[in-house]
Amino acid sequence: MKHRFSFFKKLHSLKTLLVVAFILIGFVPGCAIGGIFLYFYQQRALNNDTVSMTSQAQLLNDQIISTGYLQDTDIDVINTQLKALGNIYSGRIIVIDKTLRVVKDTYDLSDGKTFVWENAILGLKGERTSVYDNVSHCLILTVPITASDSSNNIEGVILITKSTDSIEQNITFYRNLYTYLLLVLVVIMAILSVFLSDRFSGPFEKLADLILHSQNSHDKVKVDSFMETEKISENFNEVMQKMRDIDESRQEFVSNVSHELKTPLTSMKVLADSLNSMEDGAPLEIYQDFMHDITNEIDRETKIINDLLSLVRMDKSGATMNIESKNINEMLESLLKRLGPIAEKQKVELVLESFRPVNAEVDEVKLSLGIMNLIENGIKYNKEGGYVHVSLNADHQYFYITVEDNGMGIPKESLDRIFERFYRVDKSHSREIGGTGLGLAITKNAIDMHHGDIKVHSTLGEGTTFDVRIPLIYIKEQS
Repeated sequence: MKHRFSFFKKLHSLKTLLVVAFILIGFVPGCAIGGIFLYFYQQRALNNDTVSMTSQAQLLNDQIISTGYLQDTDIDVINTQLKALGNIYSGRIIVIDKTLRVVKDTYDLSDGKTFVWENAILGLKGERTSVYDNVSHCLILTVPITASDSSNNIEGVILITKSTDSIEQNITFYRNLYTYLLLVLVVIMAILSVFLSDRFSGPFEKLADLILHSQNSHDKVKVDSFMETEKISENFNEVMQKMRDIDESRQEFVSNVSHELKTPLTSMKVLADSLNSMEDGAPLEIYQDFMHDITNEIDRETKIINDLLSLVRMDKSGATMNIESKNINEMLESLLKRLGPIAEKQKVELVLESFRPVNAEVDEVKLSLGIMNLIENGIKYNKEGGYVHVSLNADHQYFYITVEDNGMGIPKESLDRIFERFYRVDKSHSREIGGTGLGLAITKNAIDMHHGDIKVHSTLGEGTTFDVRIPLIYIKEQS
């Protein structure tokens, strides 16, 4: 069974397919060309014989009419000529009158008999016919005997048969010759195919070996023997680089998660140990202060876990999307109403501007969470007396949400990384206001799941603008 599987596996190899293909390329056209050549040779030879026999029949026609041979068959000159012509053709000549009676048969078998044959009857109607008998290998020609006067009356039919053994012998010779040549061609093609298959499949085998040995290394694969192998090499290197980036991102994410979860726990342990280390018991004010700090750390831990759970849910496939037609204007109004107290506390003006009514197919929960993070960041990372301006617009295909603030802004070197998980522009300030570094990652995921995109423009110290574009009609990806 193992050997059988190995055999079928080899049949699927590129080298085997190339060998078979090259052999067939030589064999099939060779057979076709040989068959076509023999067919046209036979037709050409038969056509030449037909023309020659017709010319002889025309000469006999003139002599038969001029000598009155149809009425008197004792004319030695005609009989001798018919006999000689039959010997030349290795065949038989039959002269038939217009009553279908055999006047002369060079084989002396049918003299005086009625010869009823379709082609003979057609001959009496003025039609000249020729038939090749593939079984007996002879060519049969019927030619009308016409009067020499202006009436052109048909007086009878000349039937001439000619042996085609010489043609068959030539065909046999040519068939044997092209068979030998075909065998030589197949051998040459087999040798050539083995060489060419090694030449063509070699780079792919080399590519496979390099890919196998490069999985655990950072060496790039490069096989540029063909344009295809070069393209495969480039694509593989690109995929491997993406996998390395993903792996590094995963390791960094795990490290960040561990750090972010460990930090509040460490703070709580330090606070608890401080309380326990007080020999005479902690004063009520200190106890309450420490417990307040512990509560804040627990809230911070809870927020990190909730944000992580949100990311996990969004990382799942689009099948988890709860798509419904929603009024985006009402959704934004609801978000600003919920965030209003935070804005008032920060003394930040919150403004919503809607240019037209917008209804779109969205997952309201996920999209609300993403947009709320943008607005909340605009409030938290702002200055007293600042503003957060939210605008909504749409065209025939997309709706657009812009969140603009005049807060702290984002350094230019950080703009490309703000959507990474746990990435913070100002870590000290983020922890001070309770940021987890996951908000913008959640926003990006939510927008991506709606097949939209988000762009950010910011100037340090002047403010930040987020531009969100999402299709009005949600198109589910084909699985």
